[in-house]
Amino acid sequence: MKAVLCVELGGPEALKLVDLDDPVPADDEVVVDVAYAALNFFDTLIIAGRYQTKPDLPFSPGGEMAGVVSAVGARVEGLAEGDRVAGYLGYGAARGKVAVKAEQLTLVPEELPLDKAAGLIITYGTTLHALADRGALKAGETLAVLGASGGVGIAAVEIGKLLGARVIACASSADKLAFAKERGADELIDYTTEDLKSRLKELTDGCGVDVVYDPVGGEATEASVRALAWRGRHLVIGFAAGDIPKLPLNLPMLKGADVRGVFWSAHAEREPAAHRAELARIFDWAADGEISAPVDSVLPLAETAEAIARIKRREAKGKILVRP
Repeated sequence: MKAVLCVELGGPEALKLVDLDDPVPADDEVVVDVAYAALNFFDTLIIAGRYQTKPDLPFSPGGEMAGVVSAVGARVEGLAEGDRVAGYLGYGAARGKVAVKAEQLTLVPEELPLDKAAGLIITYGTTLHALADRGALKAGETLAVLGASGGVGIAAVEIGKLLGARVIACASSADKLAFAKERGADELIDYTTEDLKSRLKELTDGCGVDVVYDPVGGEATEASVRALAWRGRHLVIGFAAGDIPKLPLNLPMLKGADVRGVFWSAHAEREPAAHRAELARIFDWAADGEISAPVDSVLPLAETAEAIARIKRREAKGKILVRP
């Protein structure tokens, strides 16, 4: 089978396309023929050795995938050859076949295309956990989404609307904001041409926003914390801007506000029942067409380096997939 390997830590250009033997499942595993592997911002970090997960070299990028079961281990129950499945792997999906523990997989409804399913788990899973669990977002509250055109950003716009919030999409260009508007955003802020704090205050009649969803970091973090409402919640998702901000702690103190970390992969491992319930809710939404799971582009497996480079350059509007 073909596989993309990170053989040395660095940028996307260091990835190699190689031939490997097909995997054989252990007793508690199945082999999945990968239809699509989905890429995320953390793939730019994990191949550079800058992510909290540091696999031994060589490894394949790609934290999630969808495909069809082609072999089943002796002790596996509930899955069979031919089943359509999707799963979170952490890394290792950018290859033709993967051997994975059966408990890591979720059956994909027939109504849901595999390309949509491949990109649902991390972005929408992170977002539902962030907004409903960590953020306690309530109907009628105001949600500001930073980086609103990326994978997790669009998920936050859509899930925020499903949870009954008024959504303010914040992004770095007019076309990215238009994309967020198409997905349901109520208000738009271009934080390259507008002052983020001032506009958030203006759009909330001076009251501030109830919840900030922040996968960006950098300068936008402090500005959005300054725009929080009384008892507001700032959700720390990631740092796509590259810089981990240092926040003056008097800001949340004066607002009675919370800064809450969102570490979805640890949540999925530590709280598996809650994780499975969240995925079931997300798959139902997707099958019913209530979330779009937008796919920016599908590239051949051989172009995985270019796919990750596009994410690094923050060009994606939705998910970028690679197909073996």
